[in-house]
Amino acid sequence: MNTIWFPDLSASDGPKYKTLTSSIRDAVAMRHLKKGERLPPVRDLAWELKITPGTVARAYRKLVEDGVLQAAVGRGTFVADRTSAHVFESDPLINALQESTVDFRGCRVSDVGQGEIVKEALIRVASRAGNRYVDYPTAATDRAARAAVCHWIGPDHVGRIEPDDVVLGLGAQNCSILALQSILRGAHPVIMTEQLTYPGVRRAAQLLRAEIVGLKMDSHGICPDSFEEAARMHGGKVLLTSAEVHSPTTINTPLERKLELADIARRHDIQIIEDDCHRIDTPKALSYRAIAPDLAWYIGSLTKSVAASLRFGFIVPPTGAAPLTLQVAQSSFYGLPQPILDVCEELILSGAASEVRKKVVQSCQERVHQTVNVLGQWDIRWRPDAPFIWLKMPRGWRGSSFAVACKSRGIRVKPADEFALPDGDSPNAVRLAVNATGNDEARLAALGQINQILQHPEQDAEI
Repeated sequence: MNTIWFPDLSASDGPKYKTLTSSIRDAVAMRHLKKGERLPPVRDLAWELKITPGTVARAYRKLVEDGVLQAAVGRGTFVADRTSAHVFESDPLINALQESTVDFRGCRVSDVGQGEIVKEALIRVASRAGNRYVDYPTAATDRAARAAVCHWIGPDHVGRIEPDDVVLGLGAQNCSILALQSILRGAHPVIMTEQLTYPGVRRAAQLLRAEIVGLKMDSHGICPDSFEEAARMHGGKVLLTSAEVHSPTTINTPLERKLELADIARRHDIQIIEDDCHRIDTPKALSYRAIAPDLAWYIGSLTKSVAASLRFGFIVPPTGAAPLTLQVAQSSFYGLPQPILDVCEELILSGAASEVRKKVVQSCQERVHQTVNVLGQWDIRWRPDAPFIWLKMPRGWRGSSFAVACKSRGIRVKPADEFALPDGDSPNAVRLAVNATGNDEARLAALGQINQILQHPEQDAEI
């Protein structure tokens, strides 16, 4: 570790994060820290300097904002190269499927014939649209779609709601950002979330210039002690969580744990956003919005259960917060396109969306069981209603090198470090999305190859 630039914080009278910020800035200017050089992880530097991780994170964040440092997800924090517009390449959140590969990376909805169903619904709504597709959408023109969402969610999962309690967005990712925009305040906002999370959470934090704090998990989800400690140390005002189906681990947070976490949130004046986008079947527990309607947000969509192309998501904010959330949404995109509002209303109220969801659940269950039949000898976590499995690496493999070995055979998997937060711990595992490719024969053959790769660690190969 390069320690020449370490400051003597004991001699500092001002805030320690400012002293550390100045020290790093000076070290870069004097070339004690060279462009592209990796800085110590937050916790390591905090231990060396005898300060809190939050102090180091604040200094790093300030320097990233100023362009002195560059944060690379899953890799750490580096001295920025100011002569280059892009130091690190970043994969898009959505990648097109390649015919030459079997892709277990992306968590896509199964093709169960819904394309034709959506097409027919579009024809029906267009035939009776009149002049609805000329002017801007309004609260009046999207009310029927919001009422359909109330029907889709059901009467009890988020508590009793009316159409005016629902705000619509362009899919769950957009809805998460809208909720965060409605909550976050101040110069240094903080988002708390699981220590492993899907990349969209990191992207949202980057977009909103927010610090993201990972919380430890056990087999029931977020650990209460970790949440309590983070709330005291970082002062965050929002927890973003996937409690029903956590990606990538498939963990479900039971009601008892939710009640405990909601109590902590209330004591620390923290709002909870529950992103339910990965659940496709019946919920196992009441949502946070049902048990704590004064502080909890519920987010869902039709993406994983019906059709991703519709980009139809919805938010149920805490009691009384819908008008503010609607204002945030309208400031971003005025409103959802009227044809999308009409077709989603039609799909839900006609029962077509429910029928598609049943077929999607059945397809998911079949593919999960096929996957477990092939890979069941390994350490895997799975659920029949979760469209992915969590595969822990056997001795001799690292998740990243395993992913490279698979890629060399035309198979794509997602290693755990792509779900880790910056400077966060990454377990030795990979996620396999079972619905990522539609060709059963190719998928089963690829699973067989994965099984063979696991049996023969390439410890000496430079991969």
